[in-house]
Amino acid sequence: MGYRVAIAGATGNVGRQLLAVLAERDFPADEVIPLASRQSVGKEVSFGEDDTLTVHDLAEFDFTGVDLGLFSPGSAVSRVHAPRAAAQGCVVIDNTSQFRMDEDVPLVVPEVNGETIAGFEARNIIANPNCSTIQMVVALKPLHDHARIKRIVVSTYQSTSGAGKQAMDELFDHTRAIYMNAREEPRAFAKTIAFNVVPQIGAFDTDGSTGEEAKMVRETQRILDPEILVSATCVRVPTFIGHAEAVNVEFHDPIDEEEARELLSAAPGVEVIDRPFDGGYATPVDCAGEDATFVSRIRRDSTVANGLCLWVVSDNLRKGAALNAVQIAEDLVANHLGHA
Repeated sequence: MGYRVAIAGATGNVGRQLLAVLAERDFPADEVIPLASRQSVGKEVSFGEDDTLTVHDLAEFDFTGVDLGLFSPGSAVSRVHAPRAAAQGCVVIDNTSQFRMDEDVPLVVPEVNGETIAGFEARNIIANPNCSTIQMVVALKPLHDHARIKRIVVSTYQSTSGAGKQAMDELFDHTRAIYMNAREEPRAFAKTIAFNVVPQIGAFDTDGSTGEEAKMVRETQRILDPEILVSATCVRVPTFIGHAEAVNVEFHDPIDEEEARELLSAAPGVEVIDRPFDGGYATPVDCAGEDATFVSRIRRDSTVANGLCLWVVSDNLRKGAALNAVQIAEDLVANHLGHA
């Protein structure tokens, strides 16, 4: 007997990836139910190579008898419907920021802190971390276990898909407009994104940091270690898929480049591409459609006693969202729900 799985936000970038990843990994689902807003009811979404599914209204859907709900409809929608689904017996894995800092909701990256999945029973909700946090902690977990991280300074180069389909469309439209010697005003971003970089992701806080930067700080501390100091600068760049990060790490204990390469090469979910010649590193183009978190440019940071520099890239729609959620669901099936 398989599982009944609902996908909330099924017509969005992450929702479509959730459907694709479930199919690719042969998740044991007897039924997959795509859910979205009333405007999308009746539309069809792809599931696997041959199947299509009809979208239902999230607001009207009864989750009774549904085992798992993979949610990516936006924070405001999850705030209303994730607890409703959980109260009806559905275990919710939520991709939004709504529940990430709730102490009774596990914040999970399976390769990093999969043991915390067991805490889902408190509210029947598990939170997926921010996409940029996920790829960074996957890369840093084996190094932290070996030498204990003291401080992280990270600068991100985040693709437009992290802001949704309209943001991707804006990059395309604005790029075309420039070639047509025309001008279009930004809508999804505070500044023009085509041929530009925008050092703002999220609203500004009183301390001058943005929402995305605050997420990386708080989530990294919650997942890895609350004692780690984190400084983040998050930047939107004119690419479609794949986030990149330049990460400088200071450790409590000694660690060198070769030790780091060995640890990362053996770590689950990590692929090391680190060759010291032109093109011997991973880029967002290389990671698109891939499950791994790629680590390159591993080198010593000579400005601190125990420091390393890393270049980390990952497909933000897959490992940064959909794949991580499905991996959590697979762990639930294997270790907690147990009726497939």
